[in-house]
Amino acid sequence: MAKSLITDREIISQIQKGQFKPIYLLMGDESYYIDRISEYIASKALTKEEQDFNQTIIYCTRETSVSDIINSARRYPMMAKFQVVIVKEAQNLLKLEDLLIYVKEPLMTTILVICYKNGSIDRRKKIIPAIENTGVVFESNRLKEGMLPDFITGYLRRKQIAIDSRACLMMAENVGSDLNRLAGELDKLALVLPNGQTQITPEMIEEHVGISKEFNLNELRDAIVRKDLKKTNKIIFYFDQNPKTNPPQRTLSTLFSIFTSTMLAWYAPERTESGLMAQLDYRDSWRLRNVKTSMQNYSALKTMQIIGKIRETDAKLKGINKGNLTDSDIMHELIYFITH
Repeated sequence: MAKSLITDREIISQIQKGQFKPIYLLMGDESYYIDRISEYIASKALTKEEQDFNQTIIYCTRETSVSDIINSARRYPMMAKFQVVIVKEAQNLLKLEDLLIYVKEPLMTTILVICYKNGSIDRRKKIIPAIENTGVVFESNRLKEGMLPDFITGYLRRKQIAIDSRACLMMAENVGSDLNRLAGELDKLALVLPNGQTQITPEMIEEHVGISKEFNLNELRDAIVRKDLKKTNKIIFYFDQNPKTNPPQRTLSTLFSIFTSTMLAWYAPERTESGLMAQLDYRDSWRLRNVKTSMQNYSALKTMQIIGKIRETDAKLKGINKGNLTDSDIMHELIYFITH
């Protein structure tokens, strides 16, 4: 029977209790959790003084030998309870399966952390159940866009900092799903909070992150769902003047998200607040506001046509049937189609 997937919070909780496993395989497309867990293990298993003699970091290339990793893992700690061996970029190893000989009989005084990024090992490989028998296999998947607000509020909550809903959406939609960058920006905001203030505001984000509180993806989405043509055109013109910070692909992603949510809402079995939240898998009712407004201004048929136009626009931005049109021309054509 397959083991249930463990979460990053469960791993962190075990480590906080001093419960270490001899092997951790951290793999997946989202590097943020892989880095966070590996760094946390290193900081909690050893003191700074112990790390000098008992921490080994191996950066893998195509030439890295698995036998070197095994030899490092089989060393005994010096004046410490554990030694920690962190294997970074393990996806570059040509013969990862050769680790099986160690995985089957790991040294209990070694904590071997294998960081495998940009993908996951096929779970049918023998090494996966072998590690699960003695250690932990963690799969780090990219967060869907709709999960970013929860990540932001949760990340700040652990720092005992709040963020208002508008500011949260500004960060989610304009910084995007690169969690390392997102966490870095949140850390920066936490550092510049004035004494006595515990909430991050849109004004702070505009000043310290460089996202305009008037001309950003959050405001564009609000204007689009309200069919506010004047505000929509102002924002699109601003994006034209600042293409590096407002690339068309990011705008397209935001539009696709709101209209696919609108389409799902149109076909919800129940269009009550609880029914829509269940259909859209929302935890917070305030997130329904734009979906409800969108349903008032866009029929199910128009919504379906818009989604088709967004897909067509995506193809044009990639060069398919683009002709002599600029990216700006293509985006203005899409916005006109949506709002008329």
